[in-house]
Amino acid sequence: MPNRKPDLLEAGDLRRGIVELLSRRDYSRLELLRKFRDRCEDGDLLEQILDDFQQRQWQSDLRFAESYLNSRFQRGVGPLRLRQELKEKGVDSHTIELVFDAFDGDWFENLYRIAEKKSKSIKENDKNKKQKLFRFLAYRGFTSEQISSVIDDL
Repeated sequence: MPNRKPDLLEAGDLRRGIVELLSRRDYSRLELLRKFRDRCEDGDLLEQILDDFQQRQWQSDLRFAESYLNSRFQRGVGPLRLRQELKEKGVDSHTIELVFDAFDGDWFENLYRIAEKKSKSIKENDKNKKQKLFRFLAYRGFTSEQISSVIDDL
C-alpha cells in the first residue's frame, strides 16, 4: 500500500483540528506546527491561526511548560532532563526559566523517593549497586551533586 499524503485542511478545518487537540491538553506551539504543517498547504495560514490562538490565550507555551513540568515531576523526571525535553518541544529558554523559578516541587524529596524505590529493586549483594543507581538517576535527569548526596544518605 503506497504512502498517501493526508488530506489538506482548509482554514476552518485547521482551526477545528487545533481546538480539538487543545481541548484535551496543552500543546506547545512547535508541537502544533509539527502536527499540522503537512496538512496545511499554506504555512503562513497555520502561523496566523497559531498567532491568533496565542493572542486569545487558547495556546500558551508558558501554560504548556507549567503543565508539562508538573506532570513529568510526578513521574520522577529530574530537572536536567525536563529542561532538555521542554527545549525539544520548542519552549524558549526564558519561559523554561520562568516555569522552573515558579515551581514549588521538592526535587530532593522526589529524588530520594525514586532512589529509595530503585535501590530496593537492585540486588543487595550486587557490588555495582551504587553505580547502577547513579546511572539510573542520571538518566532520569538529576545532577551528579544531587545524586551523590542522596546515595550517601541511603
